[in-house]
Amino acid sequence: MFSQILKLISRSDFEQAVKRTQAERASKGLSSWSQFVAMLFCQLGRAHSLREIEGGLRSCEGKLAHLGIEAPARSSLAYANGHRPWELYQEVFLGLYARVAASVRAPHKFRFKNKLVSLDSTVIDLCLSLYDWAKFRRTKGAVKLHLVLDHDGYLPCFGIVTDGKVHDVKVAHGLQFAPGTVVVDDRGYNDYRLFAKWTDAGVFFVTRMKDNALYEVVEEREPPQNRNILRDQTIVLSGAGARDKCAHRLRRIEAVREDTGETMVFLTNHHGLGASTVAAVYKDRWQIELFFKALKQNLKIKTFVGTSSNAVKTQIWTALIAMLLLRHLQLSSRFGWSLSNLVALLRMNLFTHRDLMAWLDAPFATPPDPQGLLAQGALTFA
Repeated sequence: MFSQILKLISRSDFEQAVKRTQAERASKGLSSWSQFVAMLFCQLGRAHSLREIEGGLRSCEGKLAHLGIEAPARSSLAYANGHRPWELYQEVFLGLYARVAASVRAPHKFRFKNKLVSLDSTVIDLCLSLYDWAKFRRTKGAVKLHLVLDHDGYLPCFGIVTDGKVHDVKVAHGLQFAPGTVVVDDRGYNDYRLFAKWTDAGVFFVTRMKDNALYEVVEEREPPQNRNILRDQTIVLSGAGARDKCAHRLRRIEAVREDTGETMVFLTNHHGLGASTVAAVYKDRWQIELFFKALKQNLKIKTFVGTSSNAVKTQIWTALIAMLLLRHLQLSSRFGWSLSNLVALLRMNLFTHRDLMAWLDAPFATPPDPQGLLAQGALTFA
């Protein structure tokens, strides 16, 4: 089943990415494909160290021919993780996302046709004495994973790994979105220059408004009835220097949460959506928080098998590749998989001889008898 999962990744595209990134320049012995399979086994098999990766693959030596590799030595794998460029796995991730996204039949749940994405980051704590390059605080190290989540199938579509000290807004300024895209983010991305930049590029945003923001009301709209919307206003920013940074007219919406009764204030540059739709779009941003939770709970992203920056980024990118593969299997199956159950049962059956798609649709069915699949010819006796 592990080999069938790997077939979802084009081997020819992988080898082209190896050439573009020069991952095997002056290398001997261990191939980049072997390194990738070993690190993917680390993610799906929940191996906690290089020794467990080596032992786990070597114990299945007779079945590794299906994977096209030999069990790598842990010293070779450690050297590859520390020196082979992590950009190879970023390219593999982007190519796999394009392939998986094309097969998704679960577009976002809203009526508008614009692409909907969420933007957020999560901090991955590291020990500063071991990872002295990961600057975060005086006595604490960390890296940040900045992620864009596509709401069509809730797939991760882009990511950047930085030091923990890098601010979210700095990364957001470097991202490019297609015109018409709706970007949902939290108050950590409140930056008036960023709002102006996105508005000029035809990109829409939905975010929470800061409590101390100063503004002038240009127009009062009639809020919809029975939708928990208190106000729907067109505003311009009036704080010191705010209008110089963003002179566009924005939209301010006050809504009441049904569960807690808390009043939430949203800010957007989309003047065509209904006020209740804007509130629902921001509520759907919670999916990126659930994604980070699933990533940290089900894959190896909180502890690492290498201490260099290159090794850490390699492991994070292979975790994102594994998450794309798991989401693809989850969406392709007719069985009601939760992600945690899929990861747990798949880990127990990685080297089982089963048809992957048949197992995904009926994981608890009795497997077919391999002897029964062989046609028994008639014997002719003289």
